[in-house]
Amino acid sequence: MTNLNESREALIAAARTAVNSAYAPYSNFHVGAALLFEDGAIVTGANVENASYGLSLCAETVACAIASHAGRRGALVAVAVLGGPGGRIDAPITPCGRCRQVLNELAALGSTDPVVLCIGAKEVLETRLSVLLPNAFGPAQLG
Repeated sequence: MTNLNESREALIAAARTAVNSAYAPYSNFHVGAALLFEDGAIVTGANVENASYGLSLCAETVACAIASHAGRRGALVAVAVLGGPGGRIDAPITPCGRCRQVLNELAALGSTDPVVLCIGAKEVLETRLSVLLPNAFGPAQLG
């Protein structure tokens, strides 16, 4: 089982690297995300915009899709997210509502409540997904 304290810096570094892969020609707001799983694996994603704005993909959603494609469903321990204009990181950002829901689905598959690290230039806001998305709708409600 992964210890977040031991993996924290690697998770943050992975999100910082991921932001460099963002494709954001319309908003110029580059976002990187990294997901940490119980076995220590880290999966990253970056936002991918589209001229048809509604088809754009957020970094967290991309990371969840990559993880799912690799067979990772559940066992989500932590998420790190950061972003800013042109990839410049100033204030911490939190996952958007859609991403909170996508992260919740992945976490619910393993009955976890991941830590969410919102990375800024000088601070890290640490919270739980359940705080960002209270009373979430998920697989249990379909049961």
